[in-house]
Amino acid sequence: MSQDCIFCKIVKGEIPSQKIYENKDFFAFLDIKPINKGHALIVPKVHCENILDFPKAEETDFIETIKVVAKALVKATGADGFNVGMNNGEAAGQVVLHAHMHIIPRFKGDGLHTWPHKEFSKEEMDELHRKVLNELIKE
Repeated sequence: MSQDCIFCKIVKGEIPSQKIYENKDFFAFLDIKPINKGHALIVPKVHCENILDFPKAEETDFIETIKVVAKALVKATGADGFNVGMNNGEAAGQVVLHAHMHIIPRFKGDGLHTWPHKEFSKEEMDELHRKVLNELIKE
């Protein structure tokens, strides 16, 4: 755990939260600035910055925890659906540098929209395709 990380402090009980779920590896609580009613965060108890340094041994359990929490949130809020999202890095909107998954209940007519789509030329797509394949070969 990181001494200065707000999510580590929440997990340790040093900062109050509205905990909704906890198991040996994960802690879920309601977001204090929710996008919609029921917006919750799920954090690993071990400090890791983002999905790239997330403990491999906990990946499957993370998905199972997401499913348990999302199901409860949908039932409790009467939501019509939900979004699962994770921001990785400041440029992606990550504010707290401790890996965390957002579960956001969605309601018909809630005013939220999907991400805007962009178009790229065939040449740009071909170039990107080559670059990504080259990076994957290096792995």
